[in-house]
Amino acid sequence: MDSESLRTFLAIHRHGGVTRAAAALFRSQPAVSRRLALLERELGMPLFERVPGGVELSEAGRALLPYAERALAALSDAEAAVRAVRSPGAGSVAVALVGTLAGTGLTPVLRGFAARHPGVELTLRTATSHEVSELVRRAEVGLGLRYGSGEAPELCHEPLFSERLVLVAAPDHPLAALPAPTLADLAGMGGMGGMRWITFPELPGRGEASAAYVRRAMEEAGVPEDRVLRIDSLTAQKRLVEAGFGIAMLPESGVQEELAAGSLAAVEVAGLAVAVPVTVVTRRDGFLGAAARTLLAELRAAAGDVAVTPLPRPSTSSAAPGSP
Repeated sequence: MDSESLRTFLAIHRHGGVTRAAAALFRSQPAVSRRLALLERELGMPLFERVPGGVELSEAGRALLPYAERALAALSDAEAAVRAVRSPGAGSVAVALVGTLAGTGLTPVLRGFAARHPGVELTLRTATSHEVSELVRRAEVGLGLRYGSGEAPELCHEPLFSERLVLVAAPDHPLAALPAPTLADLAGMGGMGGMRWITFPELPGRGEASAAYVRRAMEEAGVPEDRVLRIDSLTAQKRLVEAGFGIAMLPESGVQEELAAGSLAAVEVAGLAVAVPVTVVTRRDGFLGAAARTLLAELRAAAGDVAVTPLPRPSTSSAAPGSP
């Protein structure tokens, strides 16, 4: 069993089939099939079962999976450690983060790090909170920035700061016209046309972490399940709210442009204060080079000052009719 066999096995699992794995690995389908066949022959058991649309892990494949991931992560650590010895003043740092966090004070921290360390290659990629943790766990990135924390024992989720969730509505929504709405007002408006809550779906192991905080807020407000519209895209949620299809609790950093433009109105509800922790994710026993450790230290140092970058709100004269 060698690293290429394990890499092929993981690619087939993650992409759901040999053909898609071959494309991801830039190899021919027959070459990937042969590599898998050799690995299965060596282990004496099939690692996948055919299902409609692709393959899924067999019992033996599920047993192999965590060891294959840890083995390849260890190899990645070994390569990074050697590169760090060879080029101590350079190196690279790969960071995965939830896209809406780019609107917080984390972006200046990352920009400042890149300016102070021109010899370090800083690469960024966006993902959902769950995907951020998975990318760190598989050693595809060294650091992750996400909402909430995961449960993988091999990961460390360290809180940096909290981001407020803002209740938003269309400027002409009846709720936006109330001077000081309360939770009772939210519960009592269920019969009004369009009074629906829009949120992320809570998919087992894959949903956006902020959805659980929104669910608890909706429970406080007495929102029945049939008044909840679950949409898996932040952009789609905002467009639906703008169109008057409902209200939503969204990360403040994700609605700054709409609030500034006046296409969304923030609704301050007495007794409804929700904040989601933003955490930095690392592998518990993983290798972090000098550049990654420096960036981690800078993120920790800046945590107390990191906040949503305020944008100018539209003046009262330019607000939409019916808005406060």
